[in-house]
Amino acid sequence: MGQAEITGSQLVIFSRIITYGHAADALITEQMREEIETMWNEPAATVSIKGKEVSVIFSIACSFEPGILPEDVFGNTDPRNNYFRIEEFAHGNISFVDGLGCNTGYFKLENLYKGSTTAAHEYGHTLGLGHPADLDLRGKGIPGIMYPRGTLVDAQYQYNPDGRAGDSSNGGTMHPKHRRVLKSDIGLLKLHKLNFNNNKAVAGEFSSIWHPNHADISL
Repeated sequence: MGQAEITGSQLVIFSRIITYGHAADALITEQMREEIETMWNEPAATVSIKGKEVSVIFSIACSFEPGILPEDVFGNTDPRNNYFRIEEFAHGNISFVDGLGCNTGYFKLENLYKGSTTAAHEYGHTLGLGHPADLDLRGKGIPGIMYPRGTLVDAQYQYNPDGRAGDSSNGGTMHPKHRRVLKSDIGLLKLHKLNFNNNKAVAGEFSSIWHPNHADISL
């Protein structure tokens, strides 16, 4: 989720990554911030807003807030704020956010190694992007940021380039580190359809869910 602002020849998406949980710290929070900002700015995309071509810029801030309370999340009214719990254990063994166009989620620490692209992928969900319907990218080049694990890709983008396509037991599916934010991903955000008021608009919605530690609850 973020706040979009038209400033001169730029459309800037301001977001703040706020982390909490036993596995969160200032270092991993900054790493997430840097990954999101770097990857989403990489396409150097433009969009036409009210007949004017503007550059799309992502400005990502962050803060590690170990003492955050549930009511801080429930009562937040700042569209820039995104709250993510980080723990070593997660039910389902995956990181996730609370829907398409949201501002909360839960990350498994193991998924957040440098270059994993997990933070950038989940950020795309917070802006409203889902997984593509066609998960067979063979012959189509670099996978976009919203392709999930298990996607079929050209051999050089697999966990194991020598693995048989589709054989996950032998690395024959997409390694997430190869995902990139493409201009087409920016286009799918449909930024031109945002409801601007005084050159400002909200991208995404408030889910406002505070997550407990999965290690403390059973399913």
